[in-house]
Amino acid sequence: MKEKVHIFDTTLRDGEQVPGCQLNTVEKIEVARALEALGVDVIEAGFPVSSPGDFNSVVEISKAVSTPVICALTRAVEKDIDVAAEALRFAKFKRIHTGVGTSEHHIKYKFNSTPQEILERAVKAVKYARNLVDEVEFYAEDAGRTNNKYLAQVVEAVIAAGATIINIPDTTGYTLPHEFGAKIKYLIEHVPNIHKAILSTHCHNDLGMATANTLAGVLGGARQVEVTINGIGERAGNTSLEEIAMILKCHKKTGLYTDINTHKIMATSRLVSTLMRMPVQANKAIVGRNAFAHSSGIHQDGVLKRRETYEIINPKDVGIKESSIVLTARSGRAALKHRFNLLGIKYSKSELDEVYLRFLELADKKKEINDDDLLVLVDREKKINKSIQLISLQVVCGKSLYSTATVSLNYRGETFTEAALGNGPIDASLNAIRSIVKEKIRLEDFVIQAITRGSNDIGKVNMSVEYKGVLHYGFGANTDIVQASVEAFLDAVGKVLK
Repeated sequence: MKEKVHIFDTTLRDGEQVPGCQLNTVEKIEVARALEALGVDVIEAGFPVSSPGDFNSVVEISKAVSTPVICALTRAVEKDIDVAAEALRFAKFKRIHTGVGTSEHHIKYKFNSTPQEILERAVKAVKYARNLVDEVEFYAEDAGRTNNKYLAQVVEAVIAAGATIINIPDTTGYTLPHEFGAKIKYLIEHVPNIHKAILSTHCHNDLGMATANTLAGVLGGARQVEVTINGIGERAGNTSLEEIAMILKCHKKTGLYTDINTHKIMATSRLVSTLMRMPVQANKAIVGRNAFAHSSGIHQDGVLKRRETYEIINPKDVGIKESSIVLTARSGRAALKHRFNLLGIKYSKSELDEVYLRFLELADKKKEINDDDLLVLVDREKKINKSIQLISLQVVCGKSLYSTATVSLNYRGETFTEAALGNGPIDASLNAIRSIVKEKIRLEDFVIQAITRGSNDIGKVNMSVEYKGVLHYGFGANTDIVQASVEAFLDAVGKVLK
């Protein structure tokens, strides 16, 4: 029989604690609605007593979503709990998440207290919260470093006091997976009333083990996981929602499932990344831009023959249209031919061999080649037989210099060279071309655009020129934006003079 693992998302609480990633209330509501559509079971909306803004956000999120449980965090302090209950007054399903540190580090050095006093404080907080809401979750902060026997005593006591969800956090990300899994099993086996509560995991990623620890906890018997979109959170972050959801989806033999609509994972990831201004690392599992990208010729050949050769997840399952064959200097002819086929361009073997050599030259300069770059290669081939072609271009410019350009063209079968001044290197280059063709060709419109980003990117130039009342259009592209502008101008001039 399959068992459900409940998804408790704390992107808007623990995730938002990342410096520089704070959201306003409107943005939080947008994220909350996205989480609702994604299918999370619980949204931890904030820590209401911490600030008026956090309080207001919990209130407004409670109004904005209706399916998930809305949870508010508190310390084991009556004022915190009162404020949380007030903030949750509009929630259809509400939960107070209260707790206290249980490890020796917290009891002795943070609270200057004793294990017995902490246990009593925990019980008192849970009872107080239980009188205000029907659902109380208790967190034993730093449970990862808490003695198992004492932890079991605390868990038993707070369940008896009314807690129905028990959060076992690895607050510092210190625990090893087998240790964390064993801790969950220990509680299940040694807490007499454990059947009255759901055990929850809340793992941090300080040593890169958050997902592994969470999975170990789930396999040990936990049935709620506390996670964030993109794994954001304090210090090195939290367990990634998308990783746990896809692990359980891929490993069906576990008999565990979530209600996450995985097709919305990528869209939700991008929304959170954009609003929190926190880019996702390229090699991040599931949602990184390279997660379904293949640049090695060997891998590309294997994926083109059968996707499962190198992919265990269908990209469509996480909301990506398809995996990408990234063209780099390491790509082979098979990948290049495949990409040309997708663009509707057919080459014979000999033609492909010739284009492949030019592709490698460009790939060495630009590192990664996209469809626009390939179209530039094709377009250059089409321009070979035009009546006007660029032979060489040299420009001199600087803060204290007039811009000068020297241009050599093959024009109607002859070679011409002219130099000219201008208001910048592009203007100087176009003036030199006008001197060669001896026609009054006026620049009407001029747009420069980067294809992707980066200082080594190919720049696209779209240009329109007016000649005798008629507009003619030209296009150029190059890693050198001046040369791209000259190519665009020549493309348009070639249409004028044909």
